[in-house]
Formats: sequence, structure tokens, C-alpha cells
Amino acid sequence: MAEMIKIDEKTEKKEDYALERVPEHWKMGWLSITNVILGVATAMVFMQMGSLLALTVGSVNALLAEIYSTVMAGILGIAIAYYAAKSGLSTNLMARGGGFGYIGASITSLIYALNFVMYCGIEGAIMAAAVHEYLKVIPIWALMVFFGLAVVPFNWYGMKQLEKLQKWSLPVFIVLLLAGIVAAANMESVYQGNVWTFLPKGAQVGGVSLLTAIGIMNGLVGIMALLVSDYARFIKKQEFKVGVVAVGLIPQLVCFFIMGLIGIWFGVRLGEPNPGVYFVHVIGIGGALFTILTQFRINITNLYSGSLSFSNFFEYVFNFKPGRTFWVLFTAIVAIALMLGNVLDYLGPVLTFQGVFLFAWAAIIVADAVVVKGMLKIGDADYEYRKEHLYPWNPVGVISLITASAIGSFAVFGYMGPFLQNIAAFFAGVLAFILTIVLAVLTQGKYYGKATDGNFSQENLVTKSSRI
Repeated sequence: MAEMIKIDEKTEKKEDYALERVPEHWKMGWLSITNVILGVATAMVFMQMGSLLALTVGSVNALLAEIYSTVMAGILGIAIAYYAAKSGLSTNLMARGGGFGYIGASITSLIYALNFVMYCGIEGAIMAAAVHEYLKVIPIWALMVFFGLAVVPFNWYGMKQLEKLQKWSLPVFIVLLLAGIVAAANMESVYQGNVWTFLPKGAQVGGVSLLTAIGIMNGLVGIMALLVSDYARFIKKQEFKVGVVAVGLIPQLVCFFIMGLIGIWFGVRLGEPNPGVYFVHVIGIGGALFTILTQFRINITNLYSGSLSFSNFFEYVFNFKPGRTFWVLFTAIVAIALMLGNVLDYLGPVLTFQGVFLFAWAAIIVADAVVVKGMLKIGDADYEYRKEHLYPWNPVGVISLITASAIGSFAVFGYMGPFLQNIAAFFAGVLAFILTIVLAVLTQGKYYGKATDGNFSQENLVTKSSRI
């Protein structure tokens, strides 16, 4: 066809279909995709949260919070992976035809992008702290700037490059982690009792202490569940079933359960919540190298997801399309600013507040896919994402998100009592789920899309997604 233009492979690598469906020829095996997400799952922030929670509310509460996070993120992750793999779209693009409209979805893209900027800043700050602990002669601000920019070239060519980097670095990560565990096991523990029964003064097993831990973890649960879509969209059609379960569940199991438990053990034994610090104390330069490797693995994927979200927002709101690689650099620069602003000092409150929005958004995506499109047959099951076929706003998703997030935020600040304060994110998610169904029924799908050509076969979708 005259209108068809072959996309250069180098361009495909850079852009990675940030604003379109992933065509079948660009998809990958589920093992490769899972390997990429494990770069996120092995991030030190998950280890740090295990250490921090154990030292703050006790080992048992931290362990229960990690188990809760594994189960909740696994359920949401599998659901979102299913629809991302089926449609070939990221959460940002699914949101357009999934109840938000193209402008409404762009707003969620911006907030989503800011979450990744924050995580990029958190991970970069941990990396800088680890190296500064070993080489105190170098100012920590200089390390933050260096590591913030150093990760950019490793993200330049999208998913194919990410898969290779994560595959090559995983064996080194495992060796250094095991070395740290062995070294720490042979050191005298700061806490002389059983690590798994440690309870700090003022904390209790269960009750408010447990709810506080769960509330803090909800931010990570929300981001991990939504993050799955950025990678599940690459699952090959012939590997659909096993790919959805693997991509949706394995990263959650690793980041919350395995890394969380390791963090609890290290934190209580060494009396230190920051893994970037205690790994240097345990294995010296090997600890510094371990931290650098781990944080590079996670920040590569943080930059990737952040760049996708920024691309979505600025294209559809301002028609500004400089390319995904521009947003990789932009994300890195903003993350450096957060590092210099000591983002780690606000980790707990930020994650609790962030969980409200992310849980609400994830609940809307799932409610729209499972109930509205699946059971009620309202809206386009193929997730129309093109601007010309959509309304700017769909009240179903927009009103649900704003309402649930606003009420959830009131709960976070304690205006609705201590119980809801600590489960505000879960409360916002339930509310958003219900509102999505109610509003979809009331509007009868009127705002889900304009009249289209009606041709949504997979072959045509691949053809359309290959156009420039």
C-alpha cells in the first residue's frame, strides 16, 4: 500500500511504540520480558522498605505487610498483564479507551510519569549514598548528578536494549547478594534476639502498627501492578497464558516477598534501614558495586516507563512530540533535582499518599476491563486509543479517579478516622471500582468513543500500528 512506510529498526528501538500498539513482529518471549521486569523487582527500595518497616513497626508486621503486598500486587498485576498483552497497549494507552478519553488519560500519564521520576530519584539517592559511604572524599551531590545522568545512555534504545542489559547483569547481582548475606550472617548482630520476633518500643503485633505498614506498602503495590503493562504488551500471542502469569506474578513475588524478607533480616541484624549503607559496611567495595549494579538495573526501567508516560501526556495535551529519548533525559534531570532535595527523607508519607492515586487508577482499569467491557459489553473491547476516534474526556474514569483520590486523600490525612487513614489506598481502590461500574451504566458507553470504521481485527491493528 502506498501509505505504508517501513519503519527503520533503529527508530523502532528508540521509540518502542510508546504511542501505539506493539505489532506482533516486535514482541518477545515471556522469559525475556520477565527478566527485564526483574530489574525493577530487585531494586533496593524493596529491600529498604523491608528494613525500614521492621525497624519501625517490628518484624512480624513487616512480614505480614510484605505477604499482603505480594498477594494484592499479584492479583492486580495478572489482571493488568492479561489486558495489556491482549491489546498490545500500555496502561497509559489502555486508559484512553478504558474510561478516560484521550485528554483524561493524559492527565493520568503525567501523574504516572511523576511517580517514576520519584522512584528514579529514590534509587539514585540510594546509589549515591552507597558510593559516598565508601568514598567520602567525593561530595554526595556530585555523585547524585553523575549517577542520575550515567543511566541515560543505557536506556536509549528501548525494550530490546533493556532485555540484554538485565540478562547480562542478573548473574552478577545474584553473586554479590549472596556474598552480602554470607558476610552479614558471620557478623555479630546488633539485635541479640530472634530477628523474626523483633518488636521496637511502642509497636504492637497487628492493629495500628500493621495497618501503618500496609498503608506505606500500598504505594509500591500500585506502581508495580500498573508497571506490568509497559512490559506485558510485548508478550507473544503464542505465549499468552504462561506469559501473563509470569509477567504479572513473578516480579511481585521477587520484589515484595523475597527482597522484602531479605530487607527485614538485614535491617534488624545491622540496625540500619538503608541497604546502600549496610552493604558497604558488610562487603566493602563489593557492596558499593552491588548497590551501583542494582540501582542501574532499576533506574533503567524507571526511565523507560517515565519516558513512555511523558510522551503520552505531552503529545496529546500539547501536540509536542520530540521522541521518547528526549523524555528519557528529561526524566533523569528531574530525578536529579529530587535527589538533591533529599527525597529519601519523605519516603513513607510519599508512598502512602501515592498509593491512593495508583490504587484508584488500577481499580478503574480492572473494573473497566472485567466488568464494563467484559460483563456489561459497554465500550470497545479492543481498546481504541487513537485521538480521532475518542472524546477528549470520558466522565466514567475521570470522575471515578478524582472522587476516589479526593476521598482517599482525606482519609490519608486522618479526617476519616485512624482505621481508614491506614487503608486509604485500598479504600480508594474499592470506591473507584464501584464508581466506574455505576457511571458506565448511567452513561451507557456514550463517551467511550466516536463512530469508527468498525474494523478492529488483529491484522488491521498491526497494519495501522506500523504507519508513521
